[in-house]
Amino acid sequence: MEVILISGSTINEGRLAKGGDKFTDEYTIECASCWISPVDFASLCSPSKVKVTSRNGKHSIVVYTKCTDAVQPGQVFMPRAIWSNVIIDPDTLSTGSPLYKGAPVTIEPTEEEVLSAEDVVLKIYIGGQ
Repeated sequence: MEVILISGSTINEGRLAKGGDKFTDEYTIECASCWISPVDFASLCSPSKVKVTSRNGKHSIVVYTKCTDAVQPGQVFMPRAIWSNVIIDPDTLSTGSPLYKGAPVTIEPTEEEVLSAEDVVLKIYIGGQ
């Protein structure tokens, strides 16, 4: 399913990040997530996890799902953290800041593993995948 990704801070993401808890299960559950509207969630058959893939197909990440009315159909929200950074295009379009809001992505149900923040660094960034 093609959707528009919105990324931003959440209260819990900020609390955990500022508190130095980026390697906890609580941080992973909060930030390795994709908020999906009930309509889109149902059309995906209510998955517990989705693979989010960049428009060009070069980058993807597996995250937990959260069904919520806080987002509109055709849009998803991910907390601004290492998981969303994997798929956000680093091009700043001369603004000095990547496109954290409005990036086209694809989401699909998956049974693949959700990586911890440490594993994202080791397997994706250092591993070069």
